[in-house]
Amino acid sequence: MPTLKTTRREFLAKMGAGAVSASLAACVTTGKGPRAMRPNIMIIMADDMGFSDIGCYGGEIETPNLDRLAAQGLRFTQFYNAARCCPTRASLLTGLFPHQAGVGKMITRGKFEPGPYQGFLNDRCVTIAEALRPAGYRTYMSGKWHVGEMPGHWPRTRGFDRYFGLISGASSYYELLSPRRAMALDDKPYTPPNEGFYMTDAFTDHALRCIEEHEKDQPFFHYVAYTAPHWPLHAPREVVEKYIGRYRKGWDQLREERYERLVKMGIIRPEWALSPRDEGVPPWEDVRDAAEDWDLRMAVYAAMVDRMDWNIGRLLDALEAKGVMDNTLILFLSDNGGCHEGIEGDRRHKKGVRYGDRGSFVAYKRPWANASNTPFRLFKHWVHEGGCSTPLIAHWPKVIHEGGGLTHEAGHVIDLMATCVDVAGATYPETFNGKPVQPMEGRSLLPVLRGGRWQTPRQFAWEHFGNRALRDGDWKLVARRNGPWALYHLAEDRTELHDRIEDEPGLAESLRKQYAAWAARVGV
Repeated sequence: MPTLKTTRREFLAKMGAGAVSASLAACVTTGKGPRAMRPNIMIIMADDMGFSDIGCYGGEIETPNLDRLAAQGLRFTQFYNAARCCPTRASLLTGLFPHQAGVGKMITRGKFEPGPYQGFLNDRCVTIAEALRPAGYRTYMSGKWHVGEMPGHWPRTRGFDRYFGLISGASSYYELLSPRRAMALDDKPYTPPNEGFYMTDAFTDHALRCIEEHEKDQPFFHYVAYTAPHWPLHAPREVVEKYIGRYRKGWDQLREERYERLVKMGIIRPEWALSPRDEGVPPWEDVRDAAEDWDLRMAVYAAMVDRMDWNIGRLLDALEAKGVMDNTLILFLSDNGGCHEGIEGDRRHKKGVRYGDRGSFVAYKRPWANASNTPFRLFKHWVHEGGCSTPLIAHWPKVIHEGGGLTHEAGHVIDLMATCVDVAGATYPETFNGKPVQPMEGRSLLPVLRGGRWQTPRQFAWEHFGNRALRDGDWKLVARRNGPWALYHLAEDRTELHDRIEDEPGLAESLRKQYAAWAARVGV
């Protein structure tokens, strides 16, 4: 088995190698061989992390463990999420578009009329855990749930054998802010200790217990959903100190540096121009008087990503110690693009408390989010590329033999259910608990992990609070809420700078009709 102790120099050398995964090893089964040979599956998801934050996607943040996974695995350059926390989590878990699963927007508590926006997973879908348990998998989850906050809709009711994490959305990393920000251990409410608690570490501690106590003769599925680096900006001081001063160069220079690395790595094409600074972001020269404040914000954000990576390293060490790394499929992604949201003036921020410490409650705001999403436009919420593009790292030594490669095949979070069912040798059900189940929408990524290409073009669509889009092959039709449609040819212009709608009226009309048909089918 290849070692994970790849140096950063070796990793960077591999970035330009263009190697992709080799064919599936003969000893790996996909359900037709002994159950003990089926792979373990671990999906790790970051929260509100931009496209170019981590090292292996052009970032300057220190992420040696993710970089090592990339150096021995496969990176997707055109992978998509659903542009917001709850919808992406619903799609990931069910293999459906969010509306089909009942989570078309952000409301996940209270009582709502059943339907596409009810705010919790409906009874016409199954989760990956529910699909894999009948195939003999143990199912674990550690982290943020956020697809049903009411009791009766927690992870243990949707197929997970063990759970620890945050049931709701954003919260302090050091404490529970209110009863509405619920945490749970299995199916019981959990209150963290008053001292020594940091949420990213705590999620990992639970995941480690699950790995250590797992019986090796049975495969497992483990969903690790970090809240990092979602606001509020909270990170241990010793990690923050590593980054103090690094961001005094400002967001303009940072975006240019990341863009150059992305081009050099082959993740983006040089003909895709860097998108202009967002219209809501001032030039760095105009805010130099506040450079210390801005530098600290981004330093804490970087520290949150750094600490998440350190915790991922703990997971990798545990898999190696267990002797199961070689046959564990690991997938890492983010739930949406960088978050522009400002939470200034929040009553939960205590005056005089340094950003990152307990008692602080701030965000890194629109300027740094614009840098996080380099080279793309816009942010979380929107379905332009900056809102819905994510890194995806796949690591599976028994299948991906030549690491460090890229695939430019398009994929979507709906594909993760199909992939898990495929590699696990499971059967996706037609009914569950006596009710019909909607067919999954995605495709298994296994052919791409083997080094293949899609035989037919992919089509994806999005809607979130009126922001809407449809990608068909290399063409993307996209609009902001209440705004006009624009048309982009992504193979030539993935940074969405040259609207082709006037040049291609027939194509635009065809894509509009396809979007309308999709919207009607899924319940927009």
